[in-house]
Amino acid sequence: MKETVGIFLIGGSAGSIKVILQVLPELVKPKFPILSVLHRAPSAQSVLQDLFSSYTDVPVFEIEDKTILESGNIYVAPADYHLLIEQDRSTTLDYSEKLNYSRPSIDVTFVSAAQVYKEKTFGLLLSGANEDGVKGLNYIKSQKGTVLAQDPGTCEVEYMPKQAILKVAVDLVVKPEEIAMFINKLSGL
Repeated sequence: MKETVGIFLIGGSAGSIKVILQVLPELVKPKFPILSVLHRAPSAQSVLQDLFSSYTDVPVFEIEDKTILESGNIYVAPADYHLLIEQDRSTTLDYSEKLNYSRPSIDVTFVSAAQVYKEKTFGLLLSGANEDGVKGLNYIKSQKGTVLAQDPGTCEVEYMPKQAILKVAVDLVVKPEEIAMFINKLSGL
């Protein structure tokens, strides 16, 4: 495993919010940004920031255009926008067509982040019903980053992480109760 982490990405779809809510109370303030890209219905009002904040002491922010990603924070991709990371570690929101029936696309964000953070990129794919995230994990691997998948046996919908395990040289398969400990260990705790 890499000693230095630039960013920790979490992608998921059906069943993934439940996993994140299990992880959040155990997290300590990370020494890198954590960014979650979750498939959810487009809506004018987002509640994920408030929901996640109620489960952790780590600051949680919903991404806006030109947000600067800072260590020690958790970020949530907004509904119905693709999220790109720029070289200066600011964000760009994009409303181009859906990929894998999804906007935000996990693949778009994972590839974009790995182009910036290279081998310091960690990507985790959680429960979900399509292959979004598999190409992104492969790209992270091509940049010498580290990729993880949720143990399909612990998923509400196993298809997404199962495809990752079949199609990517996954570094680690994790159960939900192991995720916070893994992230905390990356922060040296």
